[in-house]
Amino acid sequence: MERREIYYSGRVQGVGFRYTTLQIAAGFNVTGYVENLADGRVHLVAEGPSEELDQFTRAVSARLAYHIRTTEESRGPATGRFSGFTIRG
Repeated sequence: MERREIYYSGRVQGVGFRYTTLQIAAGFNVTGYVENLADGRVHLVAEGPSEELDQFTRAVSARLAYHIRTTEESRGPATGRFSGFTIRG
């Protein structure tokens, strides 16, 4: 199990980014959350099998590419703290 933490910047708030990400997450074996940040970015934390995370994050980037200018991603071991995928904030 792995953890991905991704920061998206661009026109990512006020465009349904979090809701779309939640819908995409429903199709994958991932847990975590997505939230808006005060600085205008969107923060995504997802945990799951590496291949599922690869597919999930590719799907998010592909579906929302028009709104994303840059991404910053970090990886690490899963914490197991999440029971589902949610929207925060």
